[in-house]
Amino acid sequence: MADATTRTRPLVAITVLASCGLLVSLVQTMVVPLLPEFPRLMAVSPSTASWLITANLIAGAVSAPVLGRLGDMYGKRRMLLVALALVGVGSLLGAIAPNIVVLLVARALQGAAFGVIALGMSLMRDVLPPDRVGSGVGLMSASLGFGAAIGLPVTGVVAQFANWRWLFVGAAVIAVVQILLVRRLVPESSLHGSGRFDAVGAVGISAALVCLLLAISKGNEWGWTSPLVLGLLAAAVLLVLAFARYQLRVRYPLVDLRVSARPAVLWTNIASVLVGFAMFTGFVLATQILQAPEATGYGHGLSLIVAGLALLPMGASMVVFASVSATLSRLRGPRTTLMLGTLVLGVGNLGFAMLPTTLGLLIAVSVCTAIGAALAYSAIPLLIMRAVPESETAAANSLNTLMRQLGTSSCTAVATAVTTASVIDLDGQILPSGFAYSTAFVAAGCAGLVALVVVALTPAPSASDALETAADLAAAR
Repeated sequence: MADATTRTRPLVAITVLASCGLLVSLVQTMVVPLLPEFPRLMAVSPSTASWLITANLIAGAVSAPVLGRLGDMYGKRRMLLVALALVGVGSLLGAIAPNIVVLLVARALQGAAFGVIALGMSLMRDVLPPDRVGSGVGLMSASLGFGAAIGLPVTGVVAQFANWRWLFVGAAVIAVVQILLVRRLVPESSLHGSGRFDAVGAVGISAALVCLLLAISKGNEWGWTSPLVLGLLAAAVLLVLAFARYQLRVRYPLVDLRVSARPAVLWTNIASVLVGFAMFTGFVLATQILQAPEATGYGHGLSLIVAGLALLPMGASMVVFASVSATLSRLRGPRTTLMLGTLVLGVGNLGFAMLPTTLGLLIAVSVCTAIGAALAYSAIPLLIMRAVPESETAAANSLNTLMRQLGTSSCTAVATAVTTASVIDLDGQILPSGFAYSTAFVAAGCAGLVALVVVALTPAPSASDALETAADLAAAR
């Protein structure tokens, strides 16, 4: 029944899968505005409370490639349901968590949401008509930005008028609804990979990602030159090298480096790190600027709820331009769309760097960055899927999701470092200076423009690339 429904009404499958992005965004952002309150709510130190972000980030980075490979082997829809179930269990556990330890476990389980997007996009390629894949992927990418934009005001309202645990209850309810909709309306892909699951590779990449992301997320707190951070970074490098050597030798690798090393895939992943950095800067810092006192010279003195409402055009523009991105990619190719997106994203961040003094100008600049992000994020998966065999799409998209996550993680670390290095004292309140925000946005703007250069120099993938890669894989095995 699901298969027949999707064939006759592909919009049904697109809507269901794209709506999963809202859940992912909610899970990622739900505790961010409340982070300053958790030390009091859970009777812990601020450094311990910050693990609510770190645990989710690390668990998500580890689960994404694992779920992607399992999806290619045993069914993308099946693994999508598993990921949604883990998010639901984690959300329910968070709602009843009696202490910080249980809450951290809940946040780690919610990290499975990181695999939802890659699995959903890959499933679209398999079950949708070819002419609808672009619009579906674009809408799913845009749902991430829209979810992040509405997450802040929703969190603000709940925090002001209800208990914070209702945020986790809401996430659990959404996860259950998503499971029912996917089971009812989205068919399983008929394309499955072969071989066995690479458990050794999964352990290796998990250890490397834990070391790398722990160093990035805690570098500001522990000190970038501390023995612990330097040791974690060194361990990450050694583990990556060992992982790469093993992946080239094993018959059925977790991440096939022969696919990832193709120029169209490799350089698109590198550009994805830069795009993730450039996109997330606006989401991280724009709300801080809106809430900063007007006496700072750059702030607008808005409440959390009003600041979130001011950013709604940012999220709405991502949804609108997702369809524009799909049309442009169909007419001119996803590489052209990605180049345009990185250009607009870079220019928008440089506009942010000038710290617009009126609310209207700041909203206009935020919309500009959102348009660039929508164009870029919608085009990236299409480029990846054009360059890899159909049996490798979930794994390839999961790796690309991980690259974008590295970009957003680096953005958080850089933004924190910059905004704490240059501060002003406003009536006893220590706040970031305008120079700090400008520096962060200049870095984001440069990241967007460097991504433009990378994409421009990368050869566009052709239909023969995926076939050639598939032939290489078959020969290697």
